[in-house]
Amino acid sequence: MKYISTRGQAPALNFEDVVLTGLAPDGGLYVPTHLPEFSVEKLQALRSASYQELAVEVMMPFVGDSIDRETFTEMVHDTYAAFNHDAIAPLKQLEADVWLLELFHGPTLAFKDFALQLLGRLFDYFLAKRQQKVVIMGATSGDTGSAAIDGCKRSAWVDMFILHPHGRVSEVQRRQMTSILEPNVFNIAVEGNFDDCQRMVKASFADQSFLKGRQLVAVNSINWARIMAQIVYYFYAALRLGAPSRSVAFSVPTGNFGDIFAGYLAKQMGLPITQLVVATNRNDILHRFLASNRYEQAPLEHTLSPSMDIVVSSNFERLLFDLHHRDGQALADLMKRMSTETVSIEDVAWQKARALFDSAAVSDEETTRVIGERWKRSNELLDPHTAIGYKAAIDCRRDPAVPMVVLGTAHPAKFAEAVRKSGAASDPVLPPFLADLMDREERFEVLPNDLKAVQSSMVSALKL
Repeated sequence: MKYISTRGQAPALNFEDVVLTGLAPDGGLYVPTHLPEFSVEKLQALRSASYQELAVEVMMPFVGDSIDRETFTEMVHDTYAAFNHDAIAPLKQLEADVWLLELFHGPTLAFKDFALQLLGRLFDYFLAKRQQKVVIMGATSGDTGSAAIDGCKRSAWVDMFILHPHGRVSEVQRRQMTSILEPNVFNIAVEGNFDDCQRMVKASFADQSFLKGRQLVAVNSINWARIMAQIVYYFYAALRLGAPSRSVAFSVPTGNFGDIFAGYLAKQMGLPITQLVVATNRNDILHRFLASNRYEQAPLEHTLSPSMDIVVSSNFERLLFDLHHRDGQALADLMKRMSTETVSIEDVAWQKARALFDSAAVSDEETTRVIGERWKRSNELLDPHTAIGYKAAIDCRRDPAVPMVVLGTAHPAKFAEAVRKSGAASDPVLPPFLADLMDREERFEVLPNDLKAVQSSMVSALKL
């Protein structure tokens, strides 16, 4: 399997190099040259597979010969041994043919664990083989940071710098990051928003000279391995609900477009998905684009669903690449315009996007109302992101005969403020292994919204 850049000016790479490169040198994102196909017969054969067995089958074509099958199988089993539910991604019925896919049973209680626990092991495998030490630099709107830190904190091959927007993540999210005191972990609170953090990461990848020879690697969903690992739970849920004999729909809370792009890929690979719903909060650039063919950046707003407080959805570029017939030059020109002006794409491409995705934007008021109503009706406590996914699913559902799966992206205890405002319950309780989180020592540095200040801090910490 080879990987190419969405902007067409970078060399094709194998899986190992893609994992350790992250952002392509031309500023694009890596995508596979082709997708593996899963026939009806193959899907039927996988219906009784465990999550781990299914993960190997779905991901191995993307890995290619970069890792032998036996080693990769061991890596996958080790990854999901860290989860605290035997089903790994259990399905729970909310109402008639509406299901919750619980993706919060990993070590940091968020769906990011599915990819980042694996990514940490991939880093260790490839870096040990190369005897190379690297620097991880990532931006987080809340959940990516803690999941990346947990997945990589024991590695002897990485030093890790995670940027989060100061005061704009929940207290649980912050403490899950800042209470990890390993010497290779550095948390930076930027006096800005997530998009500011993300811009700094991309700028640093574009010019790594400040690191004096050390290489940056990516943990954000610009790293293809993140997307690859997320494809698996779409297969798992669909097969459990009757695929390939039965079609399935998904509603996905999304800010950076990575999680729902994985669902789009699963559909392209042969999974019978009839509907993909983009669920957003007030930061609704994706919903506005799908509704009106206008890609127009608006000021970022702080909401009760902070993991989706994103204006520039990085992974949207991967979809646009497909919509533009994988023409790298056309995509590069489009992305340049999108960064500075309001853009509409050709109508035929936009209509294709509308055929692929439905969308809805959900306010904070609606989010808390949904949390409260679901609690009263079934004692099911939803986190605010999942509540947005549920509301969008109900509003956009095309066919009641098709099972609708709402992705449960985080544990409600990570967002106690939203739960309190909903009137659903007293503060939701953290699992026992995190019961002392609020008492743990924290370590982080608050820095201004300035690239040079962040890079200078990194150089100082690394003693370069």
